[in-house]
Amino acid sequence: MKVLYLSFIIVIFDQVTKLIVKGFSIPFLNFNYDGMYIGQTIPVIGDFFRFTFIENPGMAFGYDPGSAFKFWVTLFSLLASIGLIIYIYIIRDKSLSLRIAIALILGGAIGNLIDRMFYGVIFDYAPLFYGRVVDFLDVDFFDFTLFGKSYNRWPIFNVADAAVTSGVLILILFYRKHQREEDELSAESKVVPEKLTGTDTSANSVNTINNFTDDLAADSPDSLPDGKTNNGKEIQD
Repeated sequence: MKVLYLSFIIVIFDQVTKLIVKGFSIPFLNFNYDGMYIGQTIPVIGDFFRFTFIENPGMAFGYDPGSAFKFWVTLFSLLASIGLIIYIYIIRDKSLSLRIAIALILGGAIGNLIDRMFYGVIFDYAPLFYGRVVDFLDVDFFDFTLFGKSYNRWPIFNVADAAVTSGVLILILFYRKHQREEDELSAESKVVPEKLTGTDTSANSVNTINNFTDDLAADSPDSLPDGKTNNGKEIQD
């Protein structure tokens, strides 16, 4: 369960970077930080990598399922995050690569879930569960088409998205290893019942000793017919 620390770090880092980009205020400290305005771009490595602030109204790659499905998307993210926490507990004794992969996916899922659940309320533009996800990492990539939309750059993403993608890549790269572990566990689970249903050799040994003792008692020269005993001396009638 220590891998949950990794999930926690991802959530904190994701939220801090989003607040730096979006801006925030602390009224009781009379503090206000404006951040970037929507659509603003700041070059980092020329045109290849830059910060571009947008708000994603829906799912990954900017796909918007519509306001009618917004609540269900957020609810599904919440349930999926709970399921991942339970799954991390289940695999607590499995390989480190598997646990790290799930922890990365969990951290990313919670990071974006916070945006969807609370940002609308925190920034006063939508009710609970209807917030928008803050994206700002803008990377140049090859041209491609997805969901009927053409892109000449990679869709703008955030730290949470990067964590989820990294977790999925680890699962793919270590798939054979994880599958081999599952096969080994299955094999061990089959061996145990066979051992339990096998012959109890210790019990048989005890029975053998008891039978041997009875035979010695029956064949002992100290036992004579008619209840007479011979202790090394001749017994007179």
